[in-house]
Amino acid sequence: MGRGARKPEGFRDVDGILLLHKPVGISSNRALQKVRHLFKANKAGHTGSLDPLASGLLPICFGEATKFSGYLLDAAKYYRAVCQLGKTTRTGDAEGEVIAELPVQVNRAQIDSVLKQFTGTVKQVPPMYSAIKHKGQRLYHLARIGKEVERPARSIEIYSLNLIDFSDDQLELDIHCSKGTYIRTLAEDIGKALGCGAFVAGLERTGVHPFLQQRSYTLKQLGEIASQGIENLDSCLLPVNSALADLPELVVDRSAVALLKQGRAVQVTHAPASVLLALVAESGQFIGVGKVLPDGKIAPKRLMNTAR
Repeated sequence: MGRGARKPEGFRDVDGILLLHKPVGISSNRALQKVRHLFKANKAGHTGSLDPLASGLLPICFGEATKFSGYLLDAAKYYRAVCQLGKTTRTGDAEGEVIAELPVQVNRAQIDSVLKQFTGTVKQVPPMYSAIKHKGQRLYHLARIGKEVERPARSIEIYSLNLIDFSDDQLELDIHCSKGTYIRTLAEDIGKALGCGAFVAGLERTGVHPFLQQRSYTLKQLGEIASQGIENLDSCLLPVNSALADLPELVVDRSAVALLKQGRAVQVTHAPASVLLALVAESGQFIGVGKVLPDGKIAPKRLMNTAR
């Protein structure tokens, strides 16, 4: 998770999740800093980087929401990608130099057949231009000085891979995939299977589970809202527990809340059958995440700081 810098004077405690539509041309961290300064938030972090050349949904967690950002990092993602056939670049996207060119001689039936090969559980070798570490160094640092190291293949899930458009030498794809999927690598692998090579010419993240229908905001829109008063920005935030929509909810009484805040496990009746639970006080206030122990008790895993 990308972290904000130390809090400047005049900043405030803000809790919640903002769905930012990141523009092309800036890094995820730069977008985070712009948003954090608009909100004047003491603490903020993003959940899952988007490359500068990619646009789309970038959830920003403020304050207490940063405690639960891992659930969004692990979430499934949705993308709309434009793949340029016939060329391979050093970086797998439009930013890198072209290192190979081949004629494009494919038809719709061939494309459909190849896309089926890349649906389901797929082995994927992470690209050199990635933030994965090798012996303490980011791969992209090594790539920039011309070094290439062996990367073990990883299993990912491509839940769906749909062809939206095929014209001349470009494919437009809708992709629903698991965390850890590199769309640049997927495009390269598809191009290799088609026999002509490919790179990502355009990429937009269209969704991060469970945020599929909620409104997202551009930096321009946020700036306009902020100009009418910073307090108006807070209405753009989703509640902290919106990141935990998939977890069963358990209402706990006041005595149980007190024990959980002391770090103690509590016995409850009729707990949902789940390893993790979203804990809510009788007042409706979100308390945090609890873990179900083998003896049936609920132990605190990550709790909100409700004393602020």
